[in-house]
Amino acid sequence: MNGLGAAVRDDGLIPLQVEQAVVVRLHEGDRQAAGQLYVWYGERLFRQVILPRLPIRELAEDVLRDTFRLALERIDQFRLTDRSIFYWLRRIAINRAIDVHRAHQREQRLQDKVEQEADRVMGQAPPAPDRGQQVAETRALVEEALEQLNPRYAEALRLRLIEDRDREECADLMGVTVGNFDVILHRATKAFRKKYPPR
Repeated sequence: MNGLGAAVRDDGLIPLQVEQAVVVRLHEGDRQAAGQLYVWYGERLFRQVILPRLPIRELAEDVLRDTFRLALERIDQFRLTDRSIFYWLRRIAINRAIDVHRAHQREQRLQDKVEQEADRVMGQAPPAPDRGQQVAETRALVEEALEQLNPRYAEALRLRLIEDRDREECADLMGVTVGNFDVILHRATKAFRKKYPPR
């Protein structure tokens, strides 16, 4: 039996007739029925489907939320058959995890470029006389862009890229885990790209 009194099949899924009653409620507009699907399959999707494809816990949690949000938005596309809704949810989760993983990789590459540029522009070595003005202008533009960001994002970028602190120290200073810091920095880099150079 699961937490809602439904017997569980040998494969760990809920009996079709029980599932289908919930799906019918969803088709009829009962959004609370989605909570039952989450109770039945949320943890399984997270552990068996999402986390193996996206091993950054905070991003994986976002994907799980997105999976159920998308399922609720698209429930009219799901047709009752002799197959569990778990497999439909699984496909949504896989697609979303792949999309987020790719976006994260792109952001990591961008972050690497931003770090390299920050090292170049903010480096300790004194600039050549003819580059001094250019470096000062670039620093001013960077600061202007940072001022437009969420303060937490700006702090993450300043700590990691301008002050060149390691991830563990940045996380400690911000009062978060290293994993959370990575997510904040990922989002901060994405936000910075939209603001730099300032328009």
